Amino acid sequence: MAEIAAVLVAARDEEATIARTVEALRAAFETAEVIVADDGSRDRTAAAARRAGARVLRLPARGKGQALTLAERAAPAGRLMLVDADLEGDLARLAAADGDLAIAAFAERRGGGFGIAKQAGRVLVRALSGFTPREPLSGQRVLSPAAREVCFPLAAGFGCEVRMTVDAVRAGLRVSELDLPLRHRATGRDPTGFAHRGRQLLDALLASGPTAVNHRGLRLPLVGWLVGLRRDPAITAVAAIGLADDLWSGAERGFRAHLGRRRTTGVLKLLGIPLAGLLATRRLSGALLVGLAANFLNQLDTRPGRALKAYLVAAPLAGAPLGTAVILAPYDLREMAMLGDAGANALGAMLGLSSVSKLTGRSRWAAIGALAGLTLLGETRSLGDLIERTPVLRELDALGRQP
Repeated sequence: MAEIAAVLVAARDEEATIARTVEALRAAFETAEVIVADDGSRDRTAAAARRAGARVLRLPARGKGQALTLAERAAPAGRLMLVDADLEGDLARLAAADGDLAIAAFAERRGGGFGIAKQAGRVLVRALSGFTPREPLSGQRVLSPAAREVCFPLAAGFGCEVRMTVDAVRAGLRVSELDLPLRHRATGRDPTGFAHRGRQLLDALLASGPTAVNHRGLRLPLVGWLVGLRRDPAITAVAAIGLADDLWSGAERGFRAHLGRRRTTGVLKLLGIPLAGLLATRRLSGALLVGLAANFLNQLDTRPGRALKAYLVAAPLAGAPLGTAVILAPYDLREMAMLGDAGANALGAMLGLSSVSKLTGRSRWAAIGALAGLTLLGETRSLGDLIERTPVLRELDALGRQP
């Protein structure tokens, strides 16, 4: 059995425990590099880990899955161990386990809630992979090089363990669980404990749905389909068409590439979104506004918050609703979630539909002409590059975004 090449520990505000954890890991796995991903700690976690001998990555607070993903990139090739920052106990048997993904199950349960989050994780893994884990949320894991290749980048937040297991089983890798006498700081049945487990549950649900990799290589849940839950059949249809593109799109980019292939989800959007606008407005101008506005927002959705900022600027002028965009903006900007085509297309369609009643005559066709011009420009040049080369737009674009 190959040695452990690196031990990854995601930590946030663990000043009181991280040194003890790092020292124990260095003693147990002398040849392994211990890497602590400091996930936006507000205390001296990073300094304590560094003094204990760990390599420390200082990161903005993005979440557990994102922190471990960035740490994995810094790790040497080989077998990898993941460990929670407050763990106590002997992990030698876990390191020696056969298979591609070995998961530590706590032999003795201490503290915790009513088991809702754990049971939900178990159900999600079984539903998506057919495998029924005892410890779907355990953070103590060993991955072979093959498992590293399949599972990274990890799903966001506390959903990383659930999706990791699903991905490994789906890929045909060998997954095992071992009962070990481990301990960690148990959460209680108090507001803090219930809030933590609620976040675990939400992250596990999101990790089990559609995900995508962003410009930084982080794997995030696609939540833009929530825009389609409005009581508007046209917006629901556009969100559904966009979700199909999120789930099944190929490598094609731009109208010409999609039309060249003919049977792609891009062609479905090219035809289906204007059709939804035509059925909703009974006007050719409505079909054009909806289709072009949806495509424009989608072209902008290449960096966190960019499409949502454009929507929030245009929505008051078009008379479009702000609520959903305001709720989604912090998650998008902090790289905790992504709009995806479902969200960007649906928000653009909302702008288009609202503009039909807001604009009349020449102003409506002027808007169509402007959007058509931007669409053509986006076919030949990157709108993102233009934004980043224009000082004022670049500053506005970076406002509120994680470094």
